Amino acid sequence: MASKKDSFGRTLFVVVGLCLICSIFVSTAAVVLKPIQQENKLLDRQKYILEAANLLNAKNAGMSKQQILDTYDKYVQARVISLATGDFLEGVDGNNFDMEKAARDPKKSFVPEKDIASVKRVANEAVVYLVHNDAGKLTSVILPIKGYGLWSTMYAFLALDPDMNTVQNLVYYDFTGSGETPGLGGEVQNPKWIAKWHGKKLYNDKGELAIQVTKNPAIAQTEYGVDALSGATLTSNGVQYSLQFWLGKEGFEQFINKARNGGLS
Repeated sequence: MASKKDSFGRTLFVVVGLCLICSIFVSTAAVVLKPIQQENKLLDRQKYILEAANLLNAKNAGMSKQQILDTYDKYVQARVISLATGDFLEGVDGNNFDMEKAARDPKKSFVPEKDIASVKRVANEAVVYLVHNDAGKLTSVILPIKGYGLWSTMYAFLALDPDMNTVQNLVYYDFTGSGETPGLGGEVQNPKWIAKWHGKKLYNDKGELAIQVTKNPAIAQTEYGVDALSGATLTSNGVQYSLQFWLGKEGFEQFINKARNGGLS
């Protein structure tokens, strides 16, 4: 008859063996799946960029993976810029530049003086997306922005006309954290609310940032106003603060000023 000591030893051996096998399996799966996950993440981002650029809509929403890749490669150019100067950086692949990773590196980022959007840290460089038509003419400039909403950080693509003042689209594509409440903050992804941004102006005749997400109908009906989300005040404020930050001096202000003065031609 086996002793209790022997029985315990065998049990411990089996448990440790199973844990080791499971850890190897999980680690191997993570390594194998990581390239696929990164590829899917890139594809998802490209889909939203195409949507912001009006190259993907309800009529062609059924695009295959290859069609999305081909359309993106044909019309979209990802460029990296310096936020401090607004200049394009040569030799940097915009499609592979990770703004979030750079923002986590103290050597490649900074803490904003006026963090109205609660972004914590900002990368010194940023990606902008230049969209051209078949004739090679610039049709859209897309800026990635983010800011805190009610429960989470909300990421969006702001698509502008080449005048860098007229809004084509504001497309929210990701909520990091617990996510905005469906039916409330999540309404930033409602096509009806997205449509309200079309043709709105960011700056007034004096060059001052004038766009407002507001509950005031008198302002919302102007070219500088957009109706706030009903029942989602904090999320609406988050959208407003995101725009104020990213269109300000610690965001894309230098790039926008240079672009408006012929820097994209």
